[in-house]
Parts: sequence; structure tokens; C-alpha cells
Amino acid sequence: MQKLQFDLFDDRYEVIERVSAKSRNIRIEVRSPREVVLVIPRHAPKYAARDFLKSREGWIQQKIAEMRQRHADAPLDPQRLNWDNRDRIPLRGIDLPLRVVSTSMRNISVRVDDEAISVFSPSAQLGDRTKLQRVLVQELQRQARQDAQRMMNEEAARLGIRVGEPRIGDQKTLWGSCAADGGISLSWRLVMAPPAVFRYVVIHELCHIKHHDHSDAFWALVEQQMPDFDTHRTWLRDQGARLHLYLPSSRSAN
Repeated sequence: MQKLQFDLFDDRYEVIERVSAKSRNIRIEVRSPREVVLVIPRHAPKYAARDFLKSREGWIQQKIAEMRQRHADAPLDPQRLNWDNRDRIPLRGIDLPLRVVSTSMRNISVRVDDEAISVFSPSAQLGDRTKLQRVLVQELQRQARQDAQRMMNEEAARLGIRVGEPRIGDQKTLWGSCAADGGISLSWRLVMAPPAVFRYVVIHELCHIKHHDHSDAFWALVEQQMPDFDTHRTWLRDQGARLHLYLPSSRSAN
């Protein structure tokens, strides 16, 4: 069985130690995906509490993953497209107008440039919003694959490793993952984020090829490759969910 290294929206959490005069036993409270409270009875030594915390890391990660999944499954307020030339979609960190152009061509096509995202459609298909969106998503996935491959090639060369082609999908709770064999999977929605955020996720996953964990050595390597990585990691934590409000689509990956 192939073991995968999964990375959630925010894979680190803060531990708050609280000494309690009432507690008889050491216990852990997972308050949120980013906050864990270690309750320490007054009579218990801190080293014992910290050892207990370390022994329960798997349980903590499971609880955090469950919290994030509940959040991911909660109803969102999607930014539904009206296809009336007033819609805007973020691409590489910039909200671009979505233009719909009637054309004599037989098939729907999409053109992306610095000024707009243009969808060219035969007049007979202008009302088929499902098909218009499907073709638009396919183009954005293609753009994401191109960006991902370029970034992976550049960053792999800096790390002194070899990489193949990325797998692009629409994961709800993952921005990226690294397989045991070094295969990288990435969310196509990263192409909507600022390029530095996309690059951070690429670097993060490539660093897992050398360190299959989130050890200090792993984070030191990430920081070596991108000294300001925490800025982009914070952007994902605070703004990333917004990217899932656009173009809700199937879970299929390419």
C-alpha cells in the first residue's frame, strides 16, 4: 500500500499550557484547528504533561482533521456566475472580469490574458451555463498545471531533486500532497491565489520528498527555500477558503 503525506489548510497548531488546581489528570482539549489546550494538574510535572501531549499527537491530528472536514462540508455562499459580463474571477491574485463573447465557432473556448478571462461560445450554447462553466474550469485547470509544472521544475532544481508532472485536482481539504514515491498533487484553485502562495505550496510539497514529516528539519528546509513562507501560509489560512466559493465543480482530478 502506498502511503501518502497529506497537508491540510494549516498543518500546525498552537499548544496552550494551562495549570489547573481542580484537574486530577492531564488532559488535552482541541479547541479549534489552530488551538490545543494542555491541561496540567498542579501536582503534575510539566515534562510528564508534554510527554503525554507528544504521545497523543495522532489523536490530536485526527480531531483537527475532523474539525476541518466539518468546516469543509458546511454550506458555503458560493459566488455563482451570472454570465452577464459583470462577473469577476480571481486569477493569480487579481480579480479579472469574465467576458462572454458570442462567436461563430462550433465549440466553446476560453482565452486568458492580463486584462480578462474571455469565454467564446456559439450563440446556441450561451444559455448552457453548466457547459460554459465546465469549459472554463478545464482552462483554469490547464493554467494551474502549467504554473505548477514551471514552479516545480524551478524549485526542484534548487533543491537538487527530480520531479515528474503534477496531478491537478479539486480537493476540498487539501492544497497539496506528496506521495511516498515523490508524486505531487495540487489543487487547481491555487492558480486563483497570488503566485507566491502557489509557490509556497509547491515548495512545501517538494520539501516532503526530503523530509516525510513536519519536523524542525522540514520547516528549516522550507524556510531556506522561501524565507517569507509564513506570510503565504497565513494567506492560505485566512483567505484560502474563499477560493472554494468560485466555480463549484465535481471532485474529479486530471
